Amino acid sequence: MKNNIIFIAFVVSLGGFLFGFDAGIISGVMSFAGPEFDLNEIQAGWVVSSPSFAAMFAMLFSGRLSDLIGRRKMLVAVAFFYAFSALLSAYANSYEMLYIARMIGGLAFGAALVLAPIYIAEIATAEDRGKLVTLQQLNIVFGFFAAFLSNYFFNKFNTPENTFLSDETVWRWMLGVEFFPSMLYFIFLFFIPKSPRWLYLKGERQHAKVILMQLHGEKRGAQEINSIEEGVLSDQNKSKLKLKDLFNKSLRFVLVIGLVIGVLQQITGINAVYFYATSIFKQTGIGTDASFSSGVLLSTISVIFTFVAIYLIDRMGRRPLLLIGTAGIALSLLLCSYGFGQASYQLKPANIAAFQFTNSSELYVLADKTFESDIDFKKEVKAILGNQIYSKNDGEILETATNINATLVLIGILGFIACFAFSLGPVMWVLLSELFPLKFKGLAIGVIAFINSLISSLVQLVFPWELSNLGNSLTFFIFGFIALIGFFILLKILPETKGKSLEELELSLQN
Repeated sequence: MKNNIIFIAFVVSLGGFLFGFDAGIISGVMSFAGPEFDLNEIQAGWVVSSPSFAAMFAMLFSGRLSDLIGRRKMLVAVAFFYAFSALLSAYANSYEMLYIARMIGGLAFGAALVLAPIYIAEIATAEDRGKLVTLQQLNIVFGFFAAFLSNYFFNKFNTPENTFLSDETVWRWMLGVEFFPSMLYFIFLFFIPKSPRWLYLKGERQHAKVILMQLHGEKRGAQEINSIEEGVLSDQNKSKLKLKDLFNKSLRFVLVIGLVIGVLQQITGINAVYFYATSIFKQTGIGTDASFSSGVLLSTISVIFTFVAIYLIDRMGRRPLLLIGTAGIALSLLLCSYGFGQASYQLKPANIAAFQFTNSSELYVLADKTFESDIDFKKEVKAILGNQIYSKNDGEILETATNINATLVLIGILGFIACFAFSLGPVMWVLLSELFPLKFKGLAIGVIAFINSLISSLVQLVFPWELSNLGNSLTFFIFGFIALIGFFILLKILPETKGKSLEELELSLQN
């Protein structure tokens, strides 16, 4: 594999880095922006989930639009929207302006997550396609790592002695720093070529051949040209595309596989864990500072196991990674459920006396009262303090009151993240880039990604409500049970795609 292909794939997948950065940043932002705008659970959920809601529309149309105007032009527009969203978010002066700014960013990452796997699969050889497409997931987890590290340092230096940062400004800096990687992404995109397979579909065969020779050298470039001319230029790829063609009998099998994986990736709660990482770790009673540092640990695990996926995906194959990972996800989430289910909550008089926030003395009515349910405890405290004061001090309150095996929950969450990072995270995008014929690829991936993002936005929207009304234990049990069902479905229907050219897969899967 030539270095120029690795560089191109890495640049194209930088949109994934910005998605991961945005998703990781918001988990720290809401600790400050939520109380500042006095958001309830649904409003907080909407600020977090609104980018995914916008992304699903971008996902639906971006693939097909890139079929018409080109992958690279679409990616340049994506980078611009990322930068604009970062600036607008940083200057948001209301709840409405904040979620609108984040929806603009959602349009960007929705398109980026669809376009990068398509483009990379179209420049890669069959032997290296899995590793190269997985670079998008690697960039996503690098983005999470950078975001959690950024949040950690912003929170660390947000002290009363620091006149530069305060609770009212620190979250704006958290959001605004995304502008700088967005601009780097924008600049780098002008150094990548157009997709050779897309050029073939547009009749620019000579231009495509030049790019393929530059990418792969004369010998392998000639092989790729022959493969494309045998498959991509067949009559069915020349015929006019209609939406109803997606539901043809020949595509039914791959469409079902794509939909199952697309739904399963999000309905197990991965973005709820990422987007609300700081809040989840607070639920274990480890405190605000420790919850920020635990986010760094979470993202580090993501990076490590994404490298595992890159190493194994073209050796072990897509099917084993997905099956092992999905089983691990189910067990990890059920472990979290068990850990939260064993927790109890109690405020002692000495602890209440140490609180410095407004109305803290009113908590003496709960002194020495033991709660077996996190729902009941949080409702009682909110009723006394009010939502705004509780939201601003929940880390300190839960750290004081919670009696839980935090290590058990942490193992469950990190196990979930690790299993996701080598399975559903990267393998879904690899499979989607492989399963569908080139003619249908943009439209099919767009439809599946639309559903994937819809599920993601709904999970993020209701997650704060679930924690408040269903409790930590039942919430994680639901995610774990769904993952378990998904494992048995994948065991039944999932094919193996490694080592075959896109054209070979097109023939075998449709038959």
